[in-house]
Amino acid sequence: MVTVEPFTRDRIGDVLDFERELRRQEPDTFFMDAEEGYQVLLERSFEDSRFSNAVSLLAYRGGRVVGRIDSVILAARSDASCTCAYLDWICVLKEERHRQVAQFLLRELRRKLKVCGVDTLVAIMAHNPDSLRFYRAVENASIHDEAVWMDL
Repeated sequence: MVTVEPFTRDRIGDVLDFERELRRQEPDTFFMDAEEGYQVLLERSFEDSRFSNAVSLLAYRGGRVVGRIDSVILAARSDASCTCAYLDWICVLKEERHRQVAQFLLRELRRKLKVCGVDTLVAIMAHNPDSLRFYRAVENASIHDEAVWMDL
């Protein structure tokens, strides 16, 4: 069973393990280095006010992270609102793909954003087959150019 939890400071070790496993499973795909410098940046992000609108969630199965989703609620003075969010990253371990992990993460992210008053989630689409298949299957979403706009 998959559970979705917020990415909090005390889960940094879990995230580093997840990202190391991503690189092991897909060595030709770029993932940020999960070593000491990255850990320090993650720790600082929890004290930095620039990250106050970040919403990051982790999918756990069997006590380990198997997926991650990161977004940011956009604050725009053009219409004095925070009703739009940007989906920065969603990734699932290769061995967990096609097991609904990404859908669980996206569903929970959309729920949390809606509670915050957000009504649109925008993502720039990656061009690998798994990503394209995933975004084309998202409910209540439409693709505009290279972005997908998701109603919440």
